[in-house]
Amino acid sequence: MTQDSMPRKICIVTSTRADWGLLCGVARKLRDSEMARLQIIATNMHLDPRYGMTVNEIIDDGFEIDERVEMNAPTDSTVDTAIATGKCLEGMARAFDRLKPDMVVILGDRYEMLAVATAATIMRIPIAHIAGGEISEGAFDDNIRHALTKLSSLHFTATDAYRERVISMGEDPEHVFNTGALGVFNILNEPVIPKKELEEFIGLDINTSTLLVTLHPATRDPIPVEERCEALLQALDGFQASHVIFTYPNNDPDGEIVIRMIEEYRQANPTRVAVVPSLGRSRYLSALHYVSAVVGNSSSGIVEVPSMHIPTVDIGIRQQGRIAASSVIHCEAEADQIHQAISYALSPAGKRLALETDNPYAKRDTVNRIVTRLLHTDLQKLASKKFIDHQFSFTTSTSSDTK
Repeated sequence: MTQDSMPRKICIVTSTRADWGLLCGVARKLRDSEMARLQIIATNMHLDPRYGMTVNEIIDDGFEIDERVEMNAPTDSTVDTAIATGKCLEGMARAFDRLKPDMVVILGDRYEMLAVATAATIMRIPIAHIAGGEISEGAFDDNIRHALTKLSSLHFTATDAYRERVISMGEDPEHVFNTGALGVFNILNEPVIPKKELEEFIGLDINTSTLLVTLHPATRDPIPVEERCEALLQALDGFQASHVIFTYPNNDPDGEIVIRMIEEYRQANPTRVAVVPSLGRSRYLSALHYVSAVVGNSSSGIVEVPSMHIPTVDIGIRQQGRIAASSVIHCEAEADQIHQAISYALSPAGKRLALETDNPYAKRDTVNRIVTRLLHTDLQKLASKKFIDHQFSFTTSTSSDTK
């Protein structure tokens, strides 16, 4: 076997329950391909017992962890978050030196992925980035996503509009592909866990108006997260007939405040509220088959949930700027407006709108589109990335994968 025909070492770096839930299908295809040698690095929240030690979910999915890069911060302050990012950079450099991957795959906009991409760039390892070109104005993740785009050479976007935005940033159109969103593909192909089994895990019955709630700190919001969370909890008080399933926020700055407040809310409402640090991919996607609406400010409510034809109540500024389906109900992070939005989501009109909506992130065969490009794109061309100063209409390129 010649060097060119050797299996390509492709390293997926995952740091949260959310990104692994999206990446697992790609990982499975790469693991089963004779053309690839899959490597997995787990870091950040995966290795934190406070957030469910979700590295075990990767192992339970049948994968081996090649490297574990510790970076947990003692607090969720901005200082400790920045210091933890530096720790991640050091750990990733050492992991890449041991694994010597031909390509690194990252997803999204998290701060630890900036450390991953920095290490790979300095070590001349091509980066494939999933979910670039999007905008989420309410979090510093927005800046990080665009920085990751500039550090990456191969790009997989979720819509044509996002593809065009990536190209406008000086990226080569031949290496930018609209593949649709991985989360939509997964939600339509994941086996559904029986309702009773899911209820036993959660510790709460899923009734006819159950809400699945996730509130992350909006890191660019000038209003303290305590006020935003209190507004949500006050709004939920108005739906005493609804059962509420909270999942933990990410470990962004001030995330511990949200965790404390929702745990206190559960203690005050034990018969109608459950708090689960991490549902995991299968349980989360299965829950979407049974709940009546998703509430909060997670990207999942924008990207994946519309394909389940249930409403999303999107609170505040965190997801501001994203393309959204008609079933996504945007509202200010004020108690009365959140209450009005949830009321509409649970109304016959809100349910009917969700049934009729089209998801702009949906595309057939997303996983295979991504894996094919990972396996066959010329690595030398990726390694010699240059800024493309576009003096033409890039929408005429043939690499959009829109068919």
